[in-house]
Amino acid sequence: MKSIYPGQKKHFYKIGEIAEYLNVKTSLLRFWEKEFSALIKPARNKKGDRMYSHNDFDTFKKIHLLVKVESFTLKGAKKKIHDEKKIYNEKDEAINSLIKLKEFLTEIKKLLLLIGYFLFW
Repeated sequence: MKSIYPGQKKHFYKIGEIAEYLNVKTSLLRFWEKEFSALIKPARNKKGDRMYSHNDFDTFKKIHLLVKVESFTLKGAKKKIHDEKKIYNEKDEAINSLIKLKEFLTEIKKLLLLIGYFLFW
């Protein structure tokens, strides 16, 4: 596999670059793009060529790992990616809730300090 990522971080990648990196044919990437259309959404340049983002590239790497290396079926790979995304979203929600709770408790602490200041003045 040719090392074009992450060392050479670009805004967009051509289908041939990703195919070369993963050592697969471009037709396989186009097939995966159709199968995982909810996850892979390439932009198009003026000529109509597909231009893939970092997220698309990472998704292709994940699909490649699951299907080619770990021998998942496409259905199994979809489920695995969906489950991982669900877990990530749940963790993200929990983190956001904890951040809000911390802000709330910080405000209570400020109020208590203010009340304490006035009581002991």
